[in-house]
Amino acid sequence: MNLIDQQQPYRNAPFEGEHIQTKPLAAAMGGEVLDIQIADLTEKSFLEIEKALHHHKMIFFRKQSLSLADQETFTLRFGEFGTDAYTKGMTGHPDVQPVIKEASTKSKMIFGGGWHTDSPFLAQPPSVSILHGVEIPPYGGDTIWYNSVLAYESLSPTMRSILSPLRVHMSAQNVIGSMKALAQDSPSEPTMSDMELELDVQSMLDGSYHPLIRKHPVSGEVSLYCDAVYAVGLQGMTDRESRPLLEFLVAHLTQEMFSCRLRWEPHTVAVWDNRICLHRAFNDYDGYRREMHRTTVKGETPIAAF
Repeated sequence: MNLIDQQQPYRNAPFEGEHIQTKPLAAAMGGEVLDIQIADLTEKSFLEIEKALHHHKMIFFRKQSLSLADQETFTLRFGEFGTDAYTKGMTGHPDVQPVIKEASTKSKMIFGGGWHTDSPFLAQPPSVSILHGVEIPPYGGDTIWYNSVLAYESLSPTMRSILSPLRVHMSAQNVIGSMKALAQDSPSEPTMSDMELELDVQSMLDGSYHPLIRKHPVSGEVSLYCDAVYAVGLQGMTDRESRPLLEFLVAHLTQEMFSCRLRWEPHTVAVWDNRICLHRAFNDYDGYRREMHRTTVKGETPIAAF
């Protein structure tokens, strides 16, 4: 049975369970899980957290005492670890990826700086991402998410029918191209070798073709699967044909009415469902250090909604 009632319009109401409660972050999505420590979760509490995640699309926890091992344990409750294409992980904790910008770093490009879903160029992209804010600047560095279910539902029936058979080409060619161009302009910019890629560059460039309109395997919700970073074309279309359509979809997806925005605090933990939302980080905190620890959960091959 679907966790989301498909017959009712979506409302980002509080989730009221027997073991957890949430406070909505915005009208479109997002919710704070109140008065609970991730390191001390019971099985019943975790099952309600899963339901809250499907309801809110993104959930977050404040004031967490979370070790690297605790984050690994929490991640594995959702499923096995996903593949992170960009980093090798931390010493002794290879599935925990450090995402760090030093106070001395001034770069035009930051990790996660464009509207994207995580690693969609993989045949089985991550289903869930978990980010722990370890060191947070006093201002800036927010993250914003967009609800791609609401974005799909707001399209006209005619547009939905046009999009439903299409498959989107997800590739890292824009990321790799941008990094090469910035490295040529400024030697201080990060290079591909600096990132110690887990995957070979060619497989990231080749990418994968996924349904543009996909169905969530648990909730049954239908969403747009498209972003500004990795969606580079549509199968069977020329670039001239596909580019205007992809640009329209990204502009549609990233409207404020579909969004929520999180102001990070030290030891905040955010969890989001990559299958039904986009996100981006802001590069507006030069002069301050920001350290995040990220884990991902292996997903399934995306399935077409129709």
